[in-house]
Amino acid sequence: MTKDEFLAIATKKYEALQKLNEQTSFYDYERGFDELWTDLGRQVLESNIGKVPINHRKKTSYEAATEK
Repeated sequence: MTKDEFLAIATKKYEALQKLNEQTSFYDYERGFDELWTDLGRQVLESNIGKVPINHRKKTSYEAATEK
């Protein structure tokens, strides 16, 4: 992930972050803040390591790390 890619993802979330300032309840603000940062973290993580497979339980074609 390059700096430009990260900034593009963060820029998309900036408006939602500013909208949180309109919340009158701290609970609603905190809940929205948590959702926003969790989603941002997921997007950055997936961008760095790749998309999550459709079936996360499917066996891969990698060889065993130990010898038989």
